[in-house]
Amino acid sequence: MSKSDRNRNIPTSAAPTSIYWQLFDYIKQHWWLITKAFLCTVGFIGTMPLLAHFLGQAADAIGRGDVPGITRISGVTLVMFVFRGLFQYGQDVLMAEAALNVAMDLRVNVYAHLHTLDVDYFAESRTGDLSYRLTEDIDRIGEVINKFFHQFVPSVLQLVFVLGYMLYLDWLLTLTVLLVAPALAYMIGWFGSKMLDLSRQSQEQVSNLSSLLSEVFSGIRLIRAFNTEAYEINRFRGEARQDRRRKYATERIKAIQWPLVGFLQAAGIIVLFWLAAWQISTGQLSGSDFVAFAAGVLLLIDPIVNTTGVYNEIKQAEASADRIFEIFEIHPSIREKPDAVTLPEITGKVEYKQVSFCYTPDCMVIADISFLAFPGEVIALVGSSGAGKSTLMNLLTRFYEPIAGQILIDGFDIQDVTISSLRQQLAIVPQETILFSGTIAANIAFGQLRYDLKAVEEAAKIANAHDFITSFPDGYLTKVGERGVNLSGGQRQRIAIARAVLFDPKILILDEATSALDAESESLVQEALQRLMQGRTVFVIAHRLATVRNSDRIFVMEQGRIIESGTHQELLEQAGRYAQFHSRQFH
Repeated sequence: MSKSDRNRNIPTSAAPTSIYWQLFDYIKQHWWLITKAFLCTVGFIGTMPLLAHFLGQAADAIGRGDVPGITRISGVTLVMFVFRGLFQYGQDVLMAEAALNVAMDLRVNVYAHLHTLDVDYFAESRTGDLSYRLTEDIDRIGEVINKFFHQFVPSVLQLVFVLGYMLYLDWLLTLTVLLVAPALAYMIGWFGSKMLDLSRQSQEQVSNLSSLLSEVFSGIRLIRAFNTEAYEINRFRGEARQDRRRKYATERIKAIQWPLVGFLQAAGIIVLFWLAAWQISTGQLSGSDFVAFAAGVLLLIDPIVNTTGVYNEIKQAEASADRIFEIFEIHPSIREKPDAVTLPEITGKVEYKQVSFCYTPDCMVIADISFLAFPGEVIALVGSSGAGKSTLMNLLTRFYEPIAGQILIDGFDIQDVTISSLRQQLAIVPQETILFSGTIAANIAFGQLRYDLKAVEEAAKIANAHDFITSFPDGYLTKVGERGVNLSGGQRQRIAIARAVLFDPKILILDEATSALDAESESLVQEALQRLMQGRTVFVIAHRLATVRNSDRIFVMEQGRIIESGTHQELLEQAGRYAQFHSRQFH
């Protein structure tokens, strides 16, 4: 089974739930807001037939020169417009609030679900694509929900109300209007399906553009160093052309749609006028009734146009909804047991019992490893790249699950405890320190909404970071910039150590924590690490043997196995693989 298969464990036991039903689960949570907005919509649309009626009455009064009648009709119409405006305001603000709430709920749920997925999912996924889904795709869904209730539903109601009034006035003329409707409905449906296909292609292309930008901006130093600006510009130009081509195809479909719909509407109106003229000539229809009927026809144009436009947008949003709910179909391979217990405060005893792990059946990454680390012991893991050192520690943090064997902490199988309680007692100082935009203090107190600044300062002192932090004008409130670009490598690493000090773990993992530092920075970091390691069980992953000489035990790994173990001096005396590594680095 590949990494992708393990992470993208999509259920196949049942057909996937309809996109619309999944959205309905979010919409119904705000049913009271939507109900109030709908009642306002009914009030607003209910004035439409009255407008047509009063227009006919006004035409008749004008024909008779009835000034008092015109005055009365005008007064009633003005009052009606006041209520119409109030209903419209209520519809607009209530529906906007409901749509924004749905978009927020969906965005938070997607974001929360992403945090449950395995780390491999993020290694294989494109950051730009995920960002686009969480922002643009969800915004599009929210906008369409708003338009559906704010424009589509009112337009349908307007069609029903006005058509009912038109039937009351003259059934033959109304039947003529309705004969055009099936052709319009078919045309709208056909164009909608085309819009859906084109929208999916367009959104995928925009996602590609977003991912490309994310890659380029994160690797801008490498691009400058290798003088590949022209290459990147050409690559971007190619993606931009694809984006333009697909958007242009969408606009062409829209451009074809409107003239055809307009032609059908014009043909229907011509036939309508011909029939009306015939009925008036035969005395079957009065002039004022025809004015009211014509006003009704005019009141049908906007809802037809709105339903066409909103339907197109619904089809476009369907592509966004597909991309959003696709994420919910991805499930983590690492899950807590239903009866998982909370890991109590530990001493730091770690035991691996015949642990094996693989990504694929034909490639064993960790093979039958067993060892016992005592509380307070420092264990170093050395070996060439790909030997399995980091993977061995990733099993301890439950980033991966072993396919065989057990990992015990203080006698507790880590698969029997909650992931949260396990990771609360572990800390990692990685080779590449990740800092987040915000203040230095917030980065040291990472994960704490409220923190004690004095405790942060004490942690920074232990990490040899206090002096350089206080040299900044804003001290601990200095903004570090995105990914900590305002700081040197040694400064970032000492902030990471301060973070681990404040976290106060019982088990500490140092993953090549000093490999990328200059001599002066390394000296400060090593001193800080020695303070951090006191009283903890420590696993040190290292290529540079100078950093592991004082370890209590050193495990030499090769092809997923521990092939040698002992102290620095014992391993040198064995004259094996460790001695070869040592010879290469120091001779």
